[in-house]
Amino acid sequence: MSEQNELDRLTERRTTLIYRLDLISKGAQISYEDGTPVDMKSEKARLEDEVKRLDRKILGLQPPAGQA
Repeated sequence: MSEQNELDRLTERRTTLIYRLDLISKGAQISYEDGTPVDMKSEKARLEDEVKRLDRKILGLQPPAGQA
């Protein structure tokens, strides 16, 4: 996979996670298939950690300034 395709994929994934974090901040509740509620505080922390990880990967894939 080319670096640009990977960058696009990671950026889209990050956008999805930010959207989910926004839903959580607005009070969204989710549950597992068996009906057990998901601990939204833990889910928020997990998503925030994933966004930070993606930020690092995205930064590493971006070309140096002036070479885009």
